[in-house]
Amino acid sequence: MRLALPLVAAVLWIGTLPAMAVELVMVEQPGCAYCRQWDREVADAYPKTAEGRAAPLARVQMRALDDSGYAFARPVNYTPTFVLVDDKRELARIEGYPGEDFFWGLLGMMLKAQTDFDPKSAGTGESVAQPAQIDG
Repeated sequence: MRLALPLVAAVLWIGTLPAMAVELVMVEQPGCAYCRQWDREVADAYPKTAEGRAAPLARVQMRALDDSGYAFARPVNYTPTFVLVDDKRELARIEGYPGEDFFWGLLGMMLKAQTDFDPKSAGTGESVAQPAQIDG
């Protein structure tokens, strides 16, 4: 009986640990004009979208990559580079910032190809990657 209480406590504690999740890692560096453009065009909206909830953003400075713990498939040569990771391992990436419209489209395709992402079941809010419906 003495072992039962600590065992139950350990099981309950393990159950409260966060599950490993997919992240979008933005690799940036000081002076990056395209990083600033992404900040102006996307940063505020990102966490409010289905994509942002499916892959929360983690920002890492290029010079700090070696100490970040991420296992990328190949070196990062350009900023910004957006790396989709699961449990710190690379799934896919977008190198550079192609502009807001292309970014959302590429991110949506990346999430659908590498995860079980479905913008319609990703919770409340709009998916930016979905084209607008035009009533005519």
